[in-house]
Amino acid sequence: MKNFKFKSGAMIFAGVLIFSFGACTDLEPSFDDSIPAEDASGAFTGVDPTNFLESAYNDIEGMGDQANTYALLEVSSDELVVLTRGADWGDNGIWRTMHQHTWDANHQHILTAWNNRNAAVFRCNQIIAPESGASPEQLAQAKVLRALNMFYVMDFFGQVPFRDVNDGIDVDPRVLTRAEAFDFIVQDLTEALPNLGSDVGEIFTADRGFANFMLAKLYLNKEVYTGSADASDYTRVIEACDAITADGYTLDAEYFEIFKPGHANQEIILALDTFTGNRVWNILHPNQGGWNGFATLAEVYDSFETGDIRLGTPSSPTEGFGTGMLIGQQYDADGTALTDRGGNALVFTKDFPTGISGNNERTGVRPMKYTEEGDDGKPSPGNGTVLARYADVLLMKAEAIMKGGTSAETAESIIDNLRTLRGVSANGSYTMAELLDERRRELWVEGWRRNDQIRFGTFNETWDMKENTETFRVLFPIPATAVATNPNLSQNTGY
Repeated sequence: MKNFKFKSGAMIFAGVLIFSFGACTDLEPSFDDSIPAEDASGAFTGVDPTNFLESAYNDIEGMGDQANTYALLEVSSDELVVLTRGADWGDNGIWRTMHQHTWDANHQHILTAWNNRNAAVFRCNQIIAPESGASPEQLAQAKVLRALNMFYVMDFFGQVPFRDVNDGIDVDPRVLTRAEAFDFIVQDLTEALPNLGSDVGEIFTADRGFANFMLAKLYLNKEVYTGSADASDYTRVIEACDAITADGYTLDAEYFEIFKPGHANQEIILALDTFTGNRVWNILHPNQGGWNGFATLAEVYDSFETGDIRLGTPSSPTEGFGTGMLIGQQYDADGTALTDRGGNALVFTKDFPTGISGNNERTGVRPMKYTEEGDDGKPSPGNGTVLARYADVLLMKAEAIMKGGTSAETAESIIDNLRTLRGVSANGSYTMAELLDERRRELWVEGWRRNDQIRFGTFNETWDMKENTETFRVLFPIPATAVATNPNLSQNTGY
């Protein structure tokens, strides 16, 4: 299938900004080309579907940022924390409140995620409108991208504003309930499937595999989104997963190779065609070239068994920088033991004696997934932030089987095969809690942890540096500015 995308100047410039602004960078772009074409009467006359589809891909590529959508997905979970080290990463508490579940309706990451995802939906609406004359293939890709952006709005906020292309500026967008949005997204994906091909290996195009991936996500979370689900819904998860398998997607035995730019594998279903520096530099110490903010929790590190290749290899005098969960003494590419800026040995520790604030430069295990050695021997990010992967498909299938879906396979065999490939023992039986842990070991920092925790009922529990157990926080607040300007919106309970 033809890939309609191009790398716009705006996105190239955004890649440069990564190095200029570090922790303060907001990479989710705003575009001016979403203004619809109108005739003299103000009626919508269509847009260039090729250009707008390129921009629609650029919209989701903005999620490669460390803030906004990604912060809501990961920093709000028990997987990532952004530590305040002296004055570094204080940012008026924006990161602390996200991890500690004390955000409010004025939180900047929440506002920006709301604006960006809804703007992306409207861009897709313009492509899908009959006036634009999109080809069946363009129309199908636009529906999949609209489904993805609406999925995030539904998942984050529980209600989805929707503006038709012919609505005037004085018309308040109607608002879909969560159940209505669920049906709308399912319809988009179902209608798109017949006109999507299977592009295994073309990781930057939303193909049939990704449409089925999203259908599996929807039905797996149907009880959360609609209030009810039964065995037939979990069978639909299995059917979507089996369709992905039939298209030729497979597991890659070389776990960290999956995330290296240019590696040919059949495991990635969709990646964001964006620079992965925000998955590398934000965790590394300045003397490693990084910004020293993000870390994972001790319980994440401790959940790995010895021999699990997903744990990675530590930094060492013979190997230089490491991969995976970086802990202990850190070394440069030539084997030199690194120090922090104060001259102390750069030893990453898993404990946080002062909590989320007041940390030194060394606290926190660093989750390093997206890197390879550059020409200078330093960590070198590339392009390709993974959004959907075949290992997730198998784990979704196993979960659906455990919840009553019909399959010729057993959940135990699926999980055992994955664990064996990753270098750990096959247990033969699994509880739901063990499956949730397995999902975290396999999919860490790939953007699904909050979604998993809500589905498994652990998002309102306590964990390291997070004590708030308010149940209403399974939804984010509608930004205060949005509620003030659209009377069809109502603020979520608790805010």
